[in-house]
Amino acid sequence: MTGLKRLIFVTGKPGVGKTSVMLRTVDALKGKNCKIGGMISREVREGGLRVGFEILDVCTGQRGWLAHVNQSTGPKISKYRVNLRDLDAIGAASIRNAMESDDIIVVDEIGPMELSSLAFREAVLAAVESRKPLLGTIHYGLSDQLINRVRAREDAEILEVTHDNRAKLHKTVVEKVVSFVRSNQT
Repeated sequence: MTGLKRLIFVTGKPGVGKTSVMLRTVDALKGKNCKIGGMISREVREGGLRVGFEILDVCTGQRGWLAHVNQSTGPKISKYRVNLRDLDAIGAASIRNAMESDDIIVVDEIGPMELSSLAFREAVLAAVESRKPLLGTIHYGLSDQLINRVRAREDAEILEVTHDNRAKLHKTVVEKVVSFVRSNQT
């Protein structure tokens, strides 16, 4: 083993910029002609207030609700209810599709809302067990069987996003992924 890691995750305190790091990483890798699939979760604000989180399929652009304050059904996390239908049909499906047809898989985020879906858990576990590079974000301080399993893997690296490194951390992640991909092409 070369010491290069196949699983690269970022974590950090809420609001520090984990998703922004992941979006810049995805854009930079696409600029290097890498085919990326998977999902991104983003907060949605109305009138300055956060009302929920949307899911974006990185490959198709399809969007759905991860959770919303006005969602009537689904697991309750804080003031939000998780939309298991969209999480399964868009989020988990985008991860499974990325394993089939993309070079790199992205999962933003592995957190309490996402982990309420069995289909999401299974898709992430399959992606972790696949041979493809996987980029993701992990909810800060969350302890869960799946996250603990990822943390314990020798082929995983977890980087913390801080206010000091958030503007440039994507460059480090891109370099690590590109190095891993190149080392596996020989």
